[in-house]
Amino acid sequence: MKISQFFGIALLCYLALVLPAGEVFGDDFEGMIEPFEIVKISSQVPGILETVVERGDIVKKGQVVAQLRAGVETANVKLVRLQVEFNKRKLERNREMFLKQHISAHEEDEMETDIAKAEAMLQDAVEKLEMRTIRSTVDGVVMKRELSAGEYVGDKPILSIAQIDPLNVEVIVPVRRTGTIQNGMYAEARPESPVGGVYVGRVVIVDKVIDAASGTFGVRVELPNPSLKLPAGLKCRVRFFKK
Repeated sequence: MKISQFFGIALLCYLALVLPAGEVFGDDFEGMIEPFEIVKISSQVPGILETVVERGDIVKKGQVVAQLRAGVETANVKLVRLQVEFNKRKLERNREMFLKQHISAHEEDEMETDIAKAEAMLQDAVEKLEMRTIRSTVDGVVMKRELSAGEYVGDKPILSIAQIDPLNVEVIVPVRRTGTIQNGMYAEARPESPVGGVYVGRVVIVDKVIDAASGTFGVRVELPNPSLKLPAGLKCRVRFFKK
């Protein structure tokens, strides 16, 4: 057997192992692996930052990522809660007197109204206290921290969180491939070194507008990344196929 034939057979065997089974569509294309989204976390209210997570921390949706000083708001919640409890005890003490008609229905109604007002004030105080606790809106990794503990929080974002499961792969495709790539198709992404490896995702967006200057259009592939092993910001090669 000739050496060229040997290497040809070896190459075919390799491709059979690494390529997914299915119909492959042409050459591969250059892509960029990006976060699914980047969320800038801000505060609804101004204040002094007491605690904040570090850059690189992995956070879950709903997790506390920053806390403003809340001494005044905490004290106000305790005060209003005491008022609610007092008004309820007052009504209970006078319940028997009302049954014996020692106090009027109007007086009882006033006491019930006082309880309702205090409960509304308590709800407002609790919500104002909760506003000083900032939570993540996504699962992700802290990409950038704008402020540190002790700094004043205003309109400026406190930190940025990148959601990296799933990831987006943005691919630039020549116009000659128009119509051959459709939503739902599979795509194989091969990140550049030193990460390497093969990752399979699905096409979620195919641009309907062609860039006339470059003669290309964009395709977005959604790439699962449950272990967060694959970082965003890498270049890759992408090949589309049907299973």
